[in-house]
Amino acid sequence: MKKLLLIVPSLHQGGLEKVCAATARLMQPYFDVQIAIFDSRNVAYDIKGIPVADLRLPSRPGKVGKVINVLKRGLKLRRIKKKEQIDIAYSFGPTANLANIASGGKAKKWLGIRSYMDMGNPRQIRLFCACGERVVCCSDTICREVQEKYRCTKAVTLNNPFDMQEVKALSEQEEAQLPWDEGRILISMGREDKVKGFWHLIKAFALVHGKLPDTKLMIIGKGDFAPYKELAHGLGIDSEVYFTGLKKNPYPYLKKGALYVLTSYYEGFPNAMVEAMSMGLPVIATDCMTGPKEILEDRYGVLIPNMSREEDFEPAHITEEDKNLAQEITELLEDKEKVSYYRKMALQRAGEYTTKAYIEKICSWAKADC
Repeated sequence: MKKLLLIVPSLHQGGLEKVCAATARLMQPYFDVQIAIFDSRNVAYDIKGIPVADLRLPSRPGKVGKVINVLKRGLKLRRIKKKEQIDIAYSFGPTANLANIASGGKAKKWLGIRSYMDMGNPRQIRLFCACGERVVCCSDTICREVQEKYRCTKAVTLNNPFDMQEVKALSEQEEAQLPWDEGRILISMGREDKVKGFWHLIKAFALVHGKLPDTKLMIIGKGDFAPYKELAHGLGIDSEVYFTGLKKNPYPYLKKGALYVLTSYYEGFPNAMVEAMSMGLPVIATDCMTGPKEILEDRYGVLIPNMSREEDFEPAHITEEDKNLAQEITELLEDKEKVSYYRKMALQRAGEYTTKAYIEKICSWAKADC
């Protein structure tokens, strides 16, 4: 059985971290799987039964600190690769990729590009194309750009895997604790991060709530969201907006939703959106650089133009973008036939991102590379 080492900065929260944990579980029947992690504190994902090597080298500030970290991580990974006789080392995201490259060794290097934000560093992308046996992209859009812009024949697409039966089972494990007993709930999911554009969502929701008073808004993800809570208060809707914090099992909360809204201006392959679709939630999403357009294809959900990146927490400043989003949400919620249609289409599309296809791709690449 070939030995597969998965390299990830942490397993606390986030899309690439979740995919790394899922990959480890899915590939166990086919490989001797291990995980190397830079910092094992606050692990949020299920890696029970999978050997984990904690490098104990969390992120450091400053350019010098980052360079030193890459070298130290590379050295520790080299020892792991040699001792365990690793065949394939698959790293998730730029910092893990740099450590994978620095570690050298005979193991084949699969370097993962997990977000379009990664494309903002051309020098790194060229390095990945030069040093990796495969450059594994989470979306077709990213893959095509790597192939065309960098003339990289090693770039391949590997969409994230979803197990709809597991999602359904997890959604029934517990009951979501909500501050309301009734109402139609708009949901979005993601950590507190500028890239998610949540200020647009809150402003748009304020307009929606003015027309449809039974609507609520729930944002699931890590962070204290202080400026967002203040914005909701300034808009007079703080009692209608609920920030759940980090949820290891978000599915009971997604289950309560009437609509999923994504307002990011950058994504790679938005896990949270497809998870919501797997729960049968209709979707409205921004046409950000990669992800939503590829998934929704103008038929599985509603796509709106990408929105401003400038943070704006002024309650009185409602932009045309915010108004357009509010109109799209209102029109969809008021049309029961459309809601029913997009629920059906969401389930159909989510069901296409199967774990079987994911496993088959990795196994076929491993056979070719080793």
